[in-house]
Amino acid sequence: MGSGPDVIGILRRLFGRGEPEDSGDERLETLKAEFKARYHSFKLLLNANSSALEIMTEMEEALRGLRPFGMHFIRSSATRLCASVYNLVRHLEDLAPERHPRLMERFGEIRTEINIRLGLVPEDEDGPLTVRLADLNRDSTDLAGAKMANLGEIASGLGLAVPGGFVVTAHAQRLFLTHLGLQEEIDAMIQGAPHDEPDELQRLSSAIQQRIIRAPLPGDVEDAIRMRCREMEAKTGPGLRLAMRSSSLGEDGREASFAGQYRTVLNVCTENAPDVYREVVASKYSPQAMAYRLHRGIPDEAAGMAVGCLEMVRTVAGGVAYSVDPLDPGSDNEMINAAWGLARAVVDGGGGTDLFYVHRREGRIVGSRIAQKRSRFVCREGEGVAREELDPETGALPSLTEEQVLQVARGAMSLERHFGQPQDVEWAFDHDGRLLVLQSRPLTGLERDGAPKPPPADVQGAPLLLSGGVTASPGAACGPVRVIQRDADALDFPLGAIMVLRQPLPRRAVLLSRAAAVVAEEGGAAGHLANVAREFGIPAVFALAGATSTLTSGLEVTVDAERGAVYEGRCDVLLRRARPRKAIMVGTQVHERLKEVAELVLPLNLLAPESVDFRVRNCKTLHDVTRFCHQKAVEEMFRFGKDDNFPERSAKQLVTPQSPMQFWIINLDDGFRKETRENTVRLSNITSVPMLALWSGMTAVPWDGPPPVNARGFLSVMFEATMNPHLDPASDTKYLIRNYFMISKHFCSLQSRFGFHFCLVEALVSDRHQENYVAFRFKGGAADALRRQARARLVAEVLEEYDFRCDIREDSLTARVKDAGREFMEQRLKVLGYMIIHTRQIDMIMADQNAVQRAKAKMLNDLRTIVAPVGQVSK
Repeated sequence: MGSGPDVIGILRRLFGRGEPEDSGDERLETLKAEFKARYHSFKLLLNANSSALEIMTEMEEALRGLRPFGMHFIRSSATRLCASVYNLVRHLEDLAPERHPRLMERFGEIRTEINIRLGLVPEDEDGPLTVRLADLNRDSTDLAGAKMANLGEIASGLGLAVPGGFVVTAHAQRLFLTHLGLQEEIDAMIQGAPHDEPDELQRLSSAIQQRIIRAPLPGDVEDAIRMRCREMEAKTGPGLRLAMRSSSLGEDGREASFAGQYRTVLNVCTENAPDVYREVVASKYSPQAMAYRLHRGIPDEAAGMAVGCLEMVRTVAGGVAYSVDPLDPGSDNEMINAAWGLARAVVDGGGGTDLFYVHRREGRIVGSRIAQKRSRFVCREGEGVAREELDPETGALPSLTEEQVLQVARGAMSLERHFGQPQDVEWAFDHDGRLLVLQSRPLTGLERDGAPKPPPADVQGAPLLLSGGVTASPGAACGPVRVIQRDADALDFPLGAIMVLRQPLPRRAVLLSRAAAVVAEEGGAAGHLANVAREFGIPAVFALAGATSTLTSGLEVTVDAERGAVYEGRCDVLLRRARPRKAIMVGTQVHERLKEVAELVLPLNLLAPESVDFRVRNCKTLHDVTRFCHQKAVEEMFRFGKDDNFPERSAKQLVTPQSPMQFWIINLDDGFRKETRENTVRLSNITSVPMLALWSGMTAVPWDGPPPVNARGFLSVMFEATMNPHLDPASDTKYLIRNYFMISKHFCSLQSRFGFHFCLVEALVSDRHQENYVAFRFKGGAADALRRQARARLVAEVLEEYDFRCDIREDSLTARVKDAGREFMEQRLKVLGYMIIHTRQIDMIMADQNAVQRAKAKMLNDLRTIVAPVGQVSK
């Protein structure tokens, strides 16, 4: 039998009865001037390291898919990260000249591969500028966008009528925007301007759209448009009017509808078609369209704009049909929304709309709700459309006959069968009684179960404020009310607020990323804003009378979209039932691109510095390069001067009666009040602000020793100790290094082993709050992997109570807090100091939930006695 680790030694070390660690050889430093120069490089390296890890954390957060981001985030993050890692490598070269000759080369190879993955497939340079609608089919999406390609497919022989017309292709739009360098200017504006807030996005959008509208069209594009208009007029006669509709290459897809995000201009004279074409192209950069692409993960360059130029249909009635009820997919019903006049009354969510339900298989009307319709949209005599008031008698009549309802239902089912999935169909009846299909796209957001919901009532003492609304998007949410009466109210819309509207206009979709829920006095489930809310998983209730007067800004309410109701205050019983918010970015083009880039950024392969594999050639990601640089920089600082006799800069053992174990300190610059030639230093001689705060937390509450271990926990520890060579007291591993502080007056780095886990703390704390940060890493333990991982989660839960942003990978925890004032940062360092000492060996009890809860409760109670309450110390 081969010799194994010293089990007795392991037990002594595990339960705190081992012999003191030998101080070993002290590493001396050379001349003070050279040391200061190297310390300067070390500080710059630490700054670059902190910046790199922060950017990686941002990328990891984005990968969760819960918050929107665009290609500009990926490119800027990759650019900033490469710059930080380059500085890491350069500063390590300053610290260790020629010691790692291939490191910069390896970094360059990784950076080149990242740039390749960030590259885009160049657009085709050739293609027609315009195409007749009749010449398109569903395979023409790259040329004409899905909206017009689908319409061309319908025109080719489905037995359903569509308006005649043509499409100005996406190729024509590319020529227009590259003409005179306009696209480059737009790209620079998007990359250079922040647009996370509504007011910033509004300014950016306005500037871009104005440039497009004022830009001249290339001569051949304008000539092609006018030629097609003359061709249409030759068939229809004089007086032709156009409906000019967007048909983006990213629009009307299975996952992203772009409902109402782009411009449609109705009743356009042919002579003005080129000018209106510019307006529709400019709407690619409307605030709501830019926000939508951001949330749906669609790169700007992937949303080329084709424009449909269709014969304007003067309609008697119009609306939207869903071949499956989007709010109750299990009901086997179609949903048809209709109104007098143009379909705009339905899709814009204004006025009243009639609602009909038709059984999908039996083809009969199974329900209806006839609204009191106050107005309708009609074509003006010249150009444009107008809202026309209806007399009460006409407004109360159904906008469709029973036969027309069934005709629309049959058409919707025919389109579903042809396209192979449920359809969202815009339709109209003209004055000759002819049904025309204006648009057919995949129906998105079909995730609701059809279980019946009880009527609204007071819930757990939460008063019912409003009820009787229409479910536009299911779910429940709580937040403060923000009433939007005019555009200016939207510019400072707070994150997490309840958006309350009179009319659910499509342009309000720009705020969906910030809204917890939407409530509107008008509209229905067929409106554009309802469609987008369902795609984003935002609860929405429409047609809720009195919403803007009853719900005042600032009032906390709970929206129960399932039952069309609003309650005062927070109603946890409803919120617990609500499904989690969608990871809206997962599966999108942008998210997939981030995943490709992250493969070269985030994985950490260099784990053990003492391993023979901890080498430059094994750096496969930027995280590996970062880890390598940091480790080697720390080694250089302690190795420096080992051949010289310069005791003023040698490592000193800390002497204090409160010390729970041996600590060694290296003074980087001004961390001591007075230099000493002794081998020891007292706490009273320390001036380092972050070290003293950390030490205060470490010594505030005495450690009670290892927790009681049951038999299963004991066996887990023993098995891990005998199988893991890093836990062998006889082995020369990172677990046997001394506990080291490197300090200056405002900086502290602690690398330490406490029990069988490893801790790293770095902190910069000064009066310049924008530079301050605390970074913490925690890994390892003596128990099995599940217990170690559970301990990491427990530590994260406690730290998150004190504003740390935490990330966990298996048993490794990373936590950060930054950009706060000196007192705030000192308080957080006290928290870390306490946690470092009091998490020793508790991995052994992590399978016992009662013991875990007791340990957590004690930690939080102790922390309340040694640090200021959360929120009391200003950042």
